[in-house]
Amino acid sequence: MSAPYPHLLAPLDLGFTTLRNRVMMGSMHTGLEEHPDGFRRMARFFGDRAAGQAGLIVTGGISPNAAGSLGLGGATLDDGSAGHGQITDAVHQADGKILMQVLHGGRYSRIPEPVAPSPIASRINPTAPRALEHGEILQTIEDFASCAQRARDAGYDGVEIMGSEGYLITQFISLRTNQREDEWGGSLENRLRFPIEVMRRTREVCGQDFIVLYRLSMLDLVEGGLSWDETVKLAQALEAAGATMFNTGIGWHEARIPTIMHSVPHGAFTWATARLMGKVKVPLIASNRINDPAQGEALIAAGQSDMVSMARPFLADADFVAKAMAGKADQINTCIACNQGCLDYIFKGKVCTCLVNPRACYETEL
Repeated sequence: MSAPYPHLLAPLDLGFTTLRNRVMMGSMHTGLEEHPDGFRRMARFFGDRAAGQAGLIVTGGISPNAAGSLGLGGATLDDGSAGHGQITDAVHQADGKILMQVLHGGRYSRIPEPVAPSPIASRINPTAPRALEHGEILQTIEDFASCAQRARDAGYDGVEIMGSEGYLITQFISLRTNQREDEWGGSLENRLRFPIEVMRRTREVCGQDFIVLYRLSMLDLVEGGLSWDETVKLAQALEAAGATMFNTGIGWHEARIPTIMHSVPHGAFTWATARLMGKVKVPLIASNRINDPAQGEALIAAGQSDMVSMARPFLADADFVAKAMAGKADQINTCIACNQGCLDYIFKGKVCTCLVNPRACYETEL
């Protein structure tokens, strides 16, 4: 009998390291990042997913500095790495690999004085941002690189740089949010300078044997976003600056087009990833509304992506990949995209869970 899902479960060689399969547990903010007992609980949460054979895991967003925190008391990575070491140890004990997502909220940060390229308010944050000074931009670039270095020191196998969903990096790229008249704004070359410098410095500081995944906004879904040709130019420039892989980002948080609701068709945006295939040489990861191993297998087999990202499906079932490997896909506890236990809880300031798996994020208690 042939092995189930031969493309999905095939290793992915990155040159300096190999992923055991092509299923990535994508980043989700769970609320454990700020919880007093968060490190112990996250160690169990991520460790269980690694034991369930996830090929690669990405944490929730960690800010490179206080100005980028998503809220007061939001998760940042200080010099103490012992807590994060609990997480990486748990994942590595299960032979898994884990990346820390580095995310700067920019004008989305719900803090007293958010910062952004230009003082343009977002309709999803009542507080207008202050424009970053030139020196602050340079320091923020260094903060991204320093955060990645500290992640490496804590045992992470790499980082995911959040360059999508309307956060700070995207705000520099888009004319919608960047009206600067200096070297960081205006022309496309100037607007791409910030993400390229973040990538260049991160690679320079962390070395070549460290995964630097970039979450690329392939579709902004807002006015003033990048054109497709500009997106390709950005991807190619980031590849030249040191990106190991690209993960697909779809839509800003303020976009009006649904991207993850139950009504969104399965794999509705995978065509964007497929369109970028061949434009860069590094692996591409498809995302959004992928919750079935057969769907992931078909995408990779057709050459439409090199890997697939699933986030909420790993809330629903920590053993998603293990069950697929065992030919028991019919026993997977499938994510129904209800968003009630995950997103709704996060918006209310609660630790997230899952309506079809109440143990999610409560593994140390249930």
